[in-house]
Amino acid sequence: MSGRKAPDPAALPLRERKKLRTRQRISDVATRLFFERGFEEVTVAEVAEAAEVSAMTVFNHFPRKEDLFLDRIPQGIELAVAAVRDRAPGETPVAALRGLALRLVDEGHPLSAVGHPPFWRIVYGSPALRARLREGYDELEAALTATIAASGTDPQPRVTAALAVAAYRGACATSVRRMFTGEAVEVVLTDHRALLERVFRELERVLPLGG
Repeated sequence: MSGRKAPDPAALPLRERKKLRTRQRISDVATRLFFERGFEEVTVAEVAEAAEVSAMTVFNHFPRKEDLFLDRIPQGIELAVAAVRDRAPGETPVAALRGLALRLVDEGHPLSAVGHPPFWRIVYGSPALRARLREGYDELEAALTATIAASGTDPQPRVTAALAVAAYRGACATSVRRMFTGEAVEVVLTDHRALLERVFRELERVLPLGG
């Protein structure tokens, strides 16, 4: 599976590097505070103070408080779009997304969606974060629909995108809830990879078009 590499931060102009560093600092501080005290108990003003920036600066980087914790949603959408857009000739969008999902698990990437129960306990314990996560999946579906449609090879881009996102979302929710019951993370991760492989293979079988 192909995919465009993210720009090397060192190659960016100084202004952009400073913005990235500020964004990362805010995110790191916010995450620490949320883990220490709980998402609902920390205000944006407190995050700003701890990160030594203004509240306006926080909102310049993160439109909503929820985005401070779920700050990788844009990156996840970008990776998925790139996987579909830059897929090999003859490869279907679903196959490209399967390859991306498996690679993220193999790399232990934060966007692999499972592997860190404390993070998911905070998300599932907050109505606001759960709502933002649902919005993130909706945004992913819309972006994939547009990308698949642009390729002109799939007669039903919205259906393909919706089913791919639903398959991924369902597999992740299943594995996260298993971790909540106390199952060993290593076991769940192994089964999670196999589950992703299975659901995407089945989806490829029923959606053979779009290469």
